[in-house]
This record gives sequence, C-alpha cells and structure tokens, in this order.
Amino acid sequence: MGRVSESRVTLYTRPGCHLCDEARVVIEQVCADAGESYAEVSIAGDPELERRFGHEVPVTFVDGKQHDFWRVDAARLRAALFP
Repeated sequence: MGRVSESRVTLYTRPGCHLCDEARVVIEQVCADAGESYAEVSIAGDPELERRFGHEVPVTFVDGKQHDFWRVDAARLRAALFP
C-alpha cells in the first residue's frame, strides 16, 4: 500500500458516500476531543484500495489496524484511542 500516516486514525472514503460523511463527523469530533489528528484517504482511482475496501467504505483504522467499516461508533473509537 505504501501509505504512512502520522495520524493514529485513518479514514478510507470515496466521493459521494453518505456513510463516509457520517463517519467523518464522528471521527472529527472524537479526534478533536482527544487531541488527535486523523487522515482521510480516498479509494477512488486507486485499484488496490478499491479492491481491498470497495464494498466496505468508510473503513476506519486506528494505530494501523482496521477498527470499523460502514459505521463509526464514537464510544468504541474513544476506547480504541484510550485503552
């Protein structure tokens, strides 16, 4: 994949995805409350990412490990950031 993020949270999205929009709002709020940043990566136009995540976006990673797909639960994300 070759992507390295300084952020603990990475959100994989695609344009026009309403679930991605909803996930972004939750992630923005939790990360702001936690003093963390997040990175957003569009899978559009990337065949490898399309193959890997095409039917599961939005996909959320925390500390390099897949955390959620389709929906993001704020309490669960907070727990992952502060175990």
